[in-house]
Amino acid sequence: MTLFRNIRADLATYSGVWSSQGFWVMIVYRFGRWRYTLTNSFIRKPFSLLYRFLYKSVQVLTGVELPCEVPVGSNFRIDHFGDIIISGYARFGDNCIIRNGVTVGLKNVEEKTAPCIGNNVNIGAGAKILGNITIGNNVDIGANAVVISSVPDNSIAVGIPAKIIPRKERL
Repeated sequence: MTLFRNIRADLATYSGVWSSQGFWVMIVYRFGRWRYTLTNSFIRKPFSLLYRFLYKSVQVLTGVELPCEVPVGSNFRIDHFGDIIISGYARFGDNCIIRNGVTVGLKNVEEKTAPCIGNNVNIGAGAKILGNITIGNNVDIGANAVVISSVPDNSIAVGIPAKIIPRKERL
């Protein structure tokens, strides 16, 4: 079953530590995604009610808001919990790390688009990534950066508003 395979992969991402609050968020997230696979709405409704209860509980306990509508890639990791808000319109690639205080969301209420985050993206504590933008692959977002424009592959974004710095080649 895909639900349990995903949860096992998430547990491996958290080095087998069941008590990681980010792992708790991922369990509820995976359950929420799984319930959409139930085609019979009569059967799905009680699972949806349970998901809403679990979602709100994990949000209160961990301070992390990760709606099940957000597609996330493999090895998605919430490294430090607390004050993390992710819009249901956002998307994440593989091997992304998010730290406390991060917001990934809408820039304007009228524009229902949120950032598309690429693969191997490391988001520092307190960063705000907002609007209809794309964050490329192999990008580091600095702590407390405010990113409101797209960031190309192999870059670093730092500051308010974020300044884009190309990553130097390693020798």
